[in-house]
Amino acid sequence: MAEIDIAPQFGAELKDGFKPVNAWVTNGIAWLDDIQQFYRERSLIEKDYAAKLKALAQKYFEKKARKSSSLSVGDTPTVTPGSLESASMTTWGVQLTTLEGRASEHESFATSLISNIADPLKNLATRYEELRKYHAEYAAKLEKERDGTYGDLRKMKGKYDSVCQEVENRRKKTDSSFDHGKQKARNAFEQQQLEMRNVKNTYVITINVTNKQKEMYYHEYVPELLDSLQDLSESRVAKLNAIWSTAAQIETSTLTRSTRLVEHLSGEIPRNNPLLDSMMFVRHNAGSFQEPGDFQFEPSPVWLDDGNMATDEAAKVFLRNVLTKSKGQLIEFRRELDKKRKEVENAKKVRQNIRDGKDKRDEVEVVRAIFALQEGTHEVERQKVTAEVEVSTITSNVGDVSIGASAHKFKSQTFKIPTNCDLCGERIWGLSAKGFDCQDCGYTCHSKCEMKVPADCPGEQSKDEKKKLKIKRQATANAATPAANGGASESQTDMPRMSRSDTVNSMNTLSSGYSATAHRSISGAVSPTDENPPERGGTVKAAPGPRRNRVVAPPPAQYIKEDDDIASNAGSSKAAEQKGKMLYAYQANGDGEISVRDGLDITILEPDDGSGWTKVRAGALEGLVPAAYVEVVPQTPPSSLSTINRPDSTYSASSVSLAGSITAPGKKKGPAVAPKRGAKKLKYVEALYDYKAQSDAEHSMTEGERFVLINMDAGEGWADVERGGLTKSVPANYIQEV
Repeated sequence: MAEIDIAPQFGAELKDGFKPVNAWVTNGIAWLDDIQQFYRERSLIEKDYAAKLKALAQKYFEKKARKSSSLSVGDTPTVTPGSLESASMTTWGVQLTTLEGRASEHESFATSLISNIADPLKNLATRYEELRKYHAEYAAKLEKERDGTYGDLRKMKGKYDSVCQEVENRRKKTDSSFDHGKQKARNAFEQQQLEMRNVKNTYVITINVTNKQKEMYYHEYVPELLDSLQDLSESRVAKLNAIWSTAAQIETSTLTRSTRLVEHLSGEIPRNNPLLDSMMFVRHNAGSFQEPGDFQFEPSPVWLDDGNMATDEAAKVFLRNVLTKSKGQLIEFRRELDKKRKEVENAKKVRQNIRDGKDKRDEVEVVRAIFALQEGTHEVERQKVTAEVEVSTITSNVGDVSIGASAHKFKSQTFKIPTNCDLCGERIWGLSAKGFDCQDCGYTCHSKCEMKVPADCPGEQSKDEKKKLKIKRQATANAATPAANGGASESQTDMPRMSRSDTVNSMNTLSSGYSATAHRSISGAVSPTDENPPERGGTVKAAPGPRRNRVVAPPPAQYIKEDDDIASNAGSSKAAEQKGKMLYAYQANGDGEISVRDGLDITILEPDDGSGWTKVRAGALEGLVPAAYVEVVPQTPPSSLSTINRPDSTYSASSVSLAGSITAPGKKKGPAVAPKRGAKKLKYVEALYDYKAQSDAEHSMTEGERFVLINMDAGEGWADVERGGLTKSVPANYIQEV
């Protein structure tokens, strides 16, 4: 057997040569069909003995001569082989020469050729063709991945050119604008410049990522695939050798007169080292290979002319957020990549065991699994490389700006009430996760603004501290973008400051619970869409000045009144104790409880904390009674509240039965026995605003009053709550869970 000093590797020597290698391997596999057909025909000819065997040998000598070149060096060799032929071709020639010396053949030998040679060859060709097709499909996927990366870069280049063109348009608009709109145009021009720099930075990063992916494609993925094809071809030759050896052994046992020829053939076949064919193919197909050059920054024809990253403060904020996110993802990517690589290695070991005869599984299925695992590995590896290039690109240009940063813990949110972005000051519109809020400090922003938010989270804050931060951030956002809404006109600056009563007036028209088509009314009539809910402790007044934008139940931070109003309201609410009335008689059954009669007026000292009990004062006695036995008597609101119309709550989607509350208002449906202590804790809600009930199916509320939550989404913007054993509806955006 010929010895090979250095085993050739297709991946290292042929580079981007998948097509010729694939064609060569295809020819080798197709050649198996010729061989098995040869044995089938030979089986028939064996019955006619020596004369026909000699003719058959001559026929396949001619076939060998026609295919010798393509099977030895491929269809399109870079070096002409001359009269040389591969080791397999040489061995095949010995096989045909042996056939010429055969003079006779037994019938049993013809039968053995079919069962032991032809059928295994057919199965071998089918299996190896399937393996080759998987290689071809995988190569197509790799090429698609590469082209997809190139396409992403072209898209980013187009986006960069587009944003640069927009900057130029804004600049021209600034130059052509009149004095009264000059500032607005200039602000828009500056904002567009910031956006352009961010897109430019993303473009630069994408270039580096694309170059890295290209490098991996040509130096890792394709070479690995070529090596696998080489291994497939060599494995095919090894299998073919085994079948040829079997054929030789059959001939040896059945033919006596051709023993010498068959023994010679048996000695020649093992010399056909699979590496010999591969080496000959490499030597006649190795050509010059020039790797495509790296991508470079292409300046926009209308803006910027260098490839340096923008490093101004606004750009650093964006880069800091990108860096923080990428560094946070790297650990997980590396861990996942190591895991997937181990899975690929284990699968390759299984394949090797199959070839060594140590494993009986189907090699085709194992190869399919290997490529599936490698495809997943490449996906994670691409993500890891992207994150690494982002980190290295940013740190090499602006340093590790993530050091000392306190990133916000943003979570995607759907804002059910109007909320402004703390960065740009604009309203966050949409009902399907259109923004983010920080779980610690309450910072809210658009999805598009997330990466522009400075990493200055103060940490976990209380509810009051979040309100203060909200006011401060909104003031900063409005001051930073004075022209975002067209600038502040003289009439607007003269308008009174928006108070709680000003903004709540417009709640009805935009809330899904109070839309013109979903207003609740006992009579079924549609309520007006411009009704105004009352301001706490006061009457509704028309807002002076131009019409304001209407909002839906703005957050409490936007309802802050003047300090004098707050002080007076706080004093009046604290002065009045919470009153209640016993719905049912209760007999004390344990320590700390008191006995009270039905209908007795009481004073609530401690409301229900979730245990189902409340502390009350009845005359001179103080103690616990079941919360379900107590009806909280709401404080009487000012007379002006009675003039305000609210949408009725008789909509059929509510879980509260209006008919029951109207037809039998005096009927008491309390529990048969007092609820036990230690029962499952209830959910409570707290009223954010005052509300006057418009029907018997609704509860009246005062700000700060607590209820037991029954159903937060009863339909069309209403919620079902329980107070004093009665379950009724209230506006869902007038309450919050506590």
